Amino acid sequence: MSQSVRAVERALDILLCFTREEPTRSLTQIAEAIHMSKTTVHRLLATLESKRFITRDKVTGFYRLGFRFIEMASLVLQDVDLHRWARPYLKTLSEECGETVDLSILDDSHVIYLDVIESPQRVKLAAAIGQRLPALFTASGKALLAYIPEEQVRKIIDKNLAENTERGPVSVPDILEDLKLTAERGYAVSQQEYEKDINAVAAPIFDVNHHPIASIAIVGPSFRFTEDRLPALGESIRRMAQVIAEEVGLVALSAIVTQTRNR
Repeated sequence: MSQSVRAVERALDILLCFTREEPTRSLTQIAEAIHMSKTTVHRLLATLESKRFITRDKVTGFYRLGFRFIEMASLVLQDVDLHRWARPYLKTLSEECGETVDLSILDDSHVIYLDVIESPQRVKLAAAIGQRLPALFTASGKALLAYIPEEQVRKIIDKNLAENTERGPVSVPDILEDLKLTAERGYAVSQQEYEKDINAVAAPIFDVNHHPIASIAIVGPSFRFTEDRLPALGESIRRMAQVIAEEVGLVALSAIVTQTRNR
C-alpha cells in the first residue's frame, strides 16, 4: 500500500471514529480509538480541519465532524433532524406568502442553506441547497448574528468585509445597531444587500437555552417583495420560527446545538 493511500485510510479512520454515541473526542481518545500516534493524528486532524471536515472546540479542545459534509452530499442533509422537522413548516409558509422560503445554519462566518422551498411564481429567487453566503449580507445570517455574543459578531464582520472588498465603506457601529433592532423586533431585514433587486426577511429558531440554532427566511424580488410588505412578512416568519420551536419541542431542538455551535 502506497504512503499516500495509507494517509487517506488513516484520515478516514479518524472520521469514522465519531459516532452518535460519541460525537466529540479529544486528541488522545482519537489516537487510542484508531491505534495511532498522537503526533500523526494531530497532523491529520489539522489537515481535515483546514478542509472543514473536522472542527475543534476552542474552549474544550474536543473535535467533532464539520459541516463540509453538508455541502457534499444530499444524503447528509436527509439525516439532519432539523431539516426533516422544518420542511412541512417551510412549505406552509411558502404557500401562504407565495415566495421562496429557506432554512440555514451558521457555519463560521457564513450561512449554509439546508433546505429551500421555491416560490410557485414564475419570477423567483432561491439559494441552492448547500450554498454558503456571507452571514453579514443576508437576512438569514443577520437573524443569527443578532443573538450571539458581540465579540463573535465582530470577528464575523471582519471576515465578511475582508472577503467582499468590492463593497463600499461599511460602518461597524451601524451594523451592530441594525442587529440590535433585529433582536428587538424578532426578525432581520435585508434589502438588496447581497444582490441587487433581492429582498428578504428572516427569523431565528431558538433552542431551550434561547440560543439560535438555525434561521428561516422569506426571499423574493424587490419589485414584488416591496418595502411595505416587509413588516407583515417579518412577523409571519417570526411566528413560524416560534411555532417550529414550540411544536417540535425546545428540548428536542436543543440536541441539535451540538451540531451547530462552537464552530
